[in-house]
Amino acid sequence: MPSKRFKNALKQVDSRKLYPLEAAVEVLSKFPRAKFNETVDLAFRLGVDPRQSDQMVRGTVPLPHGSGKNIRVLVFAASGASADAARAAGAEFVGFEDMIKKCQEGWTDFDVAVATPEAMSEVRKLGKVLGPRGLMPNPKTGTVTDDTAKAVREVKAGRVEFKVDKAGNIHVPVGKVSFAANQIVENAHAVIDAVAKARPNSVKGVYIRSCTISATMSPAVHLDVKQVAA
Repeated sequence: MPSKRFKNALKQVDSRKLYPLEAAVEVLSKFPRAKFNETVDLAFRLGVDPRQSDQMVRGTVPLPHGSGKNIRVLVFAASGASADAARAAGAEFVGFEDMIKKCQEGWTDFDVAVATPEAMSEVRKLGKVLGPRGLMPNPKTGTVTDDTAKAVREVKAGRVEFKVDKAGNIHVPVGKVSFAANQIVENAHAVIDAVAKARPNSVKGVYIRSCTISATMSPAVHLDVKQVAA
């Protein structure tokens, strides 16, 4: 059953209206706040068929103002130089065989995993553990690389990953409710542009069918996608 705070928020948004991005963020800022710093998310409904390999939508995008989240990074590095570079860049967990064993035992207390190409021959064995949680390093998202320092810095600076789910939806964090309105708007623009540019060539018709912005405990505000894209 919706809380009193949620019901009060519903009164401040027209569920039938499509809002320009700036106006949607203004509405979001007026919602009653929860007792914690809620995450602000964009949710897309795409006109793709994720079952088709040529209609998979996936990528990464750096948020101009960061995500507001402390990202814990694990780096699998077989060489000392790559490991040292990752530690210097701020990675919380760095190792190779020891970290692989720890993950095999079920440990996943991190947000992003990075691996060197050399280490991937062994890291691939963690597919059943890391894959379902979206933690598997992947060259397409820049998390399989010899430049571990760069990967760690980019992730910690606010680079976020997006991937379409089985239902054709994408959810991406664009900041916290404590952010200034212009910071949320600029982060959201960056994500919308990235998702738009990731459109598969095989998709026909409407690509972004709908898009909403919401906080963790708030109603969704529907965006005018055409206006935002323009």
